[in-house]
Formats: sequence, structure tokens, C-alpha cells
Amino acid sequence: MTIPITVFTGFLGAGKTSIILSLLPKLPKDYNVVLLKNEFGDVEVDSKLAEAAAANTTTASTSTSTSTSPTTTSAPVKAKEKTSALTAVSEILNGCLCCVLVGQMQSALLEIADTYSPDRIIVECSGSAFPATLAFQIRQLARDSGGRFGLDAVVTVVDAENFCGYEDGSPTARMQAGYSDVILINKWEHVSERQLDIVMDHLHTLNDLTPKIKCAGRDGVDPALIFGLDSQLFQLEEEAAEHPPPSRSHSHSHSHERTHGAHNHMDDEVQTLSILGGPDTPLHSKAYIEEKVLSALSKEVVYRLKGFVVFPSAAEGGEPGLEILNWAFGRWDWTVYKPKKDVGVGGEGERLRLTIMGERGPGLRRAARGVAEGLGAEVVGL
Repeated sequence: MTIPITVFTGFLGAGKTSIILSLLPKLPKDYNVVLLKNEFGDVEVDSKLAEAAAANTTTASTSTSTSTSPTTTSAPVKAKEKTSALTAVSEILNGCLCCVLVGQMQSALLEIADTYSPDRIIVECSGSAFPATLAFQIRQLARDSGGRFGLDAVVTVVDAENFCGYEDGSPTARMQAGYSDVILINKWEHVSERQLDIVMDHLHTLNDLTPKIKCAGRDGVDPALIFGLDSQLFQLEEEAAEHPPPSRSHSHSHSHERTHGAHNHMDDEVQTLSILGGPDTPLHSKAYIEEKVLSALSKEVVYRLKGFVVFPSAAEGGEPGLEILNWAFGRWDWTVYKPKKDVGVGGEGERLRLTIMGERGPGLRRAARGVAEGLGAEVVGL
């Protein structure tokens, strides 16, 4: 039986994880989904958000850096324990699947298939990934495995509130919108009708052939709209290669060579830095962090700030006060996370571990130092 693979792509902070998690309750309980995630930095935030969202499910979760091979070795969920379609989460860190980590995705997919025999695999790309390269790898794996896998769809999530801001200076955002089977318009309820019209005009210019669907807020989208599409992107590319159209400024299909070459430019677009707080880092209240740190960040410079923060209750003998911070373009939320061991985030006594991502340059470095100073922590990677 062929395992369908749905690839989710979209710029940093577009809301890919939230939309994926909103799909799970709408699927049959006996439908097994494995989520393979790729993130920049060494903080496995989004997989922990997936765990928290499926709190009633015994979810396997692993993470992998560039120095090791991806693995999903945790035991599968027992049928009587399973209350969600999410069967397991695997995460690949410290690089991008479409360039630095080429080959690791195929190894991870094979191991997922052997371990869990899922009904579907969802691949959530980092915000910097170019979907054409990933689609190429999946199609190659499908051929090499004798049809064991199949690319069902490439789904691009667009942040309507911020798309026009980063699209102008980001080849990545334009490429993601241009190479997709379906485009999901997220956060459109936060903009005016005029602003939404501008976003739609931009998207139609980049890709006039692909359906565009508005998400229903936190409720996401109906799985029937994005599952079972049997991606036609490569068929379109093959036809375009055989019958090249006249030269024009925008094209729906993009060659693998152009896509991969553009990714070298992506390295100049986004920078990732780590902010760490050890045993001497003060334990601040959530109100202090929101007022003094998060509200001061500029969404023109900082795209994402995410990670783990320990709150004072942990030092007072109560329940571990560990929460996941997820900040994107001026909006943020917190998710309570109960660690299986002590309250140390990444090591013994560690009180916070954050990843900050944004426009490469002195502005992001200043923002990172400001966050670190406000929290009594230090920036790593300057």
C-alpha cells in the first residue's frame, strides 16, 4: 500500500504547526498520522507543541541534529490509548531538509514507515525550505521504493497579516507560494478587506493556477480539501520542460536547479541565534516577559522567537513551571509543558532556551541582545 505524504511549507511564523494540529481531531481515531518536522536551531519547540496538543495521546517524539541520522525509535501508541490521529512526531533540527540535510528526510521516511506503518505522513518544513527540492526527494524515494510512498500534495501556508511585508524581500516566500498544490490563507481575519485583496493579488500574480483557501481561524481547514490531491506539480514541470512557454516575469513551475540555487540566497535572508539562561538567570513572571521583552520586539526585524521558559513556581516547590513560548510577528502564546524529568530545559539547572530568527543583520543581533539582557541570559552565535 502506498503511504501518501503531504508536505506543508510556508514562511517563518505563517502558522503551519497550528493548522496541522487543527487537522488531527477531524480525522478518524483509527487513522494513523506521523508528523516529520524540520526546524532551524537546536530547540525542539514545535514537536513539543504537537505533544501538548495531543495530551491525551501517548505520542512518540524524537529530535535529530545534523550530526546524527533521523530516528523514530519510541514505541508505537497502543490502540486502547490512542485518542488522536497523531501516532508519532519526529523532528530534524539544525538545518534545512532541502539543502543541508538532503538525504536525511528519505532515511527518516523509511524508518517511519517501518516503525509505524502510518496511513499518512505529514512533513512540516522549516520556514526557509523550498518545496520543489523536497518534492523531488519524495518522488525519487517513491521510485526507489517501488511505490511505497507517494507525494499527495504540497500545501503552502500564507500569513495574510504579514505576507506582503516579507514577500517583497524574500525569494523564499515567493517560491513557496509559486510551487504548491493548494495555498491556505491564514490569519486573514486580522486584516481589512482591502489588505486581504492586496495579498490575494500578490498570490494570483505569483501563482494563478493554484486554489487558495481561507482558514477558519483556529479551526484550520477541512482535511478533505487538502488530502487526496495526488500532486500534479511534477507532471506540470515535465510538460513545461518539453514545451517551454515564452519568457515571462512569473511562472507557476520552477526547475530544481533554479530552486536550489535560490536557496543559497535564503542563507542571506534569515539568521538564527540562540538565547540561553543558566542556573543564575532570574525567574521572571510571565507578565514581566510580555511587557518588557515580547512587546518590545519589532516584527519588521524578528520573525520568530520560540523556546522554553521556566517560571517562578518551579523554584517554589510547586509543579514545574515550564512553558513553551511561541512568538511570531508580534503575536504570541504560551503552552504549558510538563517535562518527563526535571525542570531543566536543555541541561541541569537551565532556566530558558530560546531561538530567535529574523532578518539577517545588526537589527536582529540587537534584538537578540535586548531579549537576553531583559531576561538575564546570554546570546549564543553572535
